[in-house]
Amino acid sequence: MKKITVTLILAGVLLAGCESLRFAPSESQKQNAWLHNRTAMAAVQAAKDENASKKLQSLTGLSELQSRPFVAYYGMPKECPPAETAEQILAESNVQLAQTALSESVQRPDIWQVADETFGLAIGICGLLGGVYGTRAIRFLQDAQTKSKALKEIIQGNELFKQQNAEAAASFKEAQKNQSTETKQIVAAMK
Repeated sequence: MKKITVTLILAGVLLAGCESLRFAPSESQKQNAWLHNRTAMAAVQAAKDENASKKLQSLTGLSELQSRPFVAYYGMPKECPPAETAEQILAESNVQLAQTALSESVQRPDIWQVADETFGLAIGICGLLGGVYGTRAIRFLQDAQTKSKALKEIIQGNELFKQQNAEAAASFKEAQKNQSTETKQIVAAMK
């Protein structure tokens, strides 16, 4: 029963993929979120000072309100960039900060590393629990970890083959068409 449960959990993780996994916000991402709020606040004030249309004032007001959850979600930075005036906010260093935060925000953990670390953690927990079931679970998880590594090597080898033999890629895909839907989903998630 426990093997089935563990297998179902691992299959769910593999089928869901790691797209939803993200790194914790970096200091530059926290600074950028805080700076975004300051920028929105400055835009609200500028729209009022310049007697902008009600529509523009409403848009800037909503933008400022929308920026608050970003700061709350990311957390306050350890050090806030200077942002008391529009000139400080528009500094080149803040443009670079936004670009850095953008490039960091698209990074994702390596699925293989996450899987390996998850197996390691599960094996460690089972080792702490001990007993007959703990020992059986450890063997099961070690076997699953070995199979995961083998699957990684197969997928990487197949991708390398397709890159190096572009003329055979169509034939390769044709040979794989009889795979089960589950296999195709697992391989697609792991690519």
